[in-house]
Amino acid sequence: MTLLNVNNIHTYYELSHILFGASLKVNKGEVIFLLGRNGVGKTTTFRSIIGILTPKSGSIKFLDRELVGLPTHKIARLGISLVPEGRKILAGLTVQENLLIAVGRKDKRKNKTESESTKWTTDMIYELFPILKKRKHQEGVTLSGGEQQMLTIARGLMSNPRLLLIDEPVEGLAPLIAKTVGDTLLTLKKNGTTMLCIDDDTNLAGRTADRAYFMDQGQIVWEGPIQDVLINDQEIAKRFLGVG
Repeated sequence: MTLLNVNNIHTYYELSHILFGASLKVNKGEVIFLLGRNGVGKTTTFRSIIGILTPKSGSIKFLDRELVGLPTHKIARLGISLVPEGRKILAGLTVQENLLIAVGRKDKRKNKTESESTKWTTDMIYELFPILKKRKHQEGVTLSGGEQQMLTIARGLMSNPRLLLIDEPVEGLAPLIAKTVGDTLLTLKKNGTTMLCIDDDTNLAGRTADRAYFMDQGQIVWEGPIQDVLINDQEIAKRFLGVG
C-alpha cells in the first residue's frame, strides 16, 4: 500500500526555483533513502511534504489525501512526523519532558485497521534507547550529540507516526555513535516503521534502505533498490555523491 506519493512537484524559495518536478513514492513498511550532495533539494523535499513550503505545482498525497495547501499541524495529525536536521532539542526541558510534549492529540482517525501505527509509550522508548532512561531527568540540551539524536528520533516516534521523516540521522556523529543510530533504524524497520530518510551516507543506506532515490539539482535522477547502486552501478554513487 502506498502511503506517500510525491508527484512532479516544483518548489521555490521566493524567486529561486529549487525542485524541478521531483517525484517519489513510499510504501507502507518501507525504508527509503533520498540521497544526494548538500544543496540539491533534499531538505526542500521534506519541507514540501510537511507543509513548511508549498509547491507551486504538482501533488503530494498521503493515504490518497492531498497535502499541498494544508498547514503543517494538520499534516502532522494525519500521521507524518519529522525528525529535523540539527536535532532542535527544546531547551529548559528534561529528556522525559521533551518526549511527553511530543504526544499528539487523542487519535480520532477513522478506518485505522490497515494503517494502524505502533502506539509508542515512554516505556517502549526507554527500551529502545536505554541511555535515555538513565538521562530522563537530565535537561535534553546537555546530552551528548549522539544522545540528542536518539532523543530527537524518540520524540518523533512519540506522536505515533504512520510515516517518519528523518533528516540527516548521523550527521556530525562519531562512527561508533553513527553505527548505534543505524542499529536503531534497523530495529524500527523490523518493527514495521515506515521511514523516509535524507542522507549522503551510502553505508547507512546500504544497511537499512529497501530503495533509494538520488537527487541532483532539484530532480530525481535515479531510483531503485539500494543494492543495485552499491554492487552493480557504483558509478551512480560516484557521480551524484562524489564517493565510491
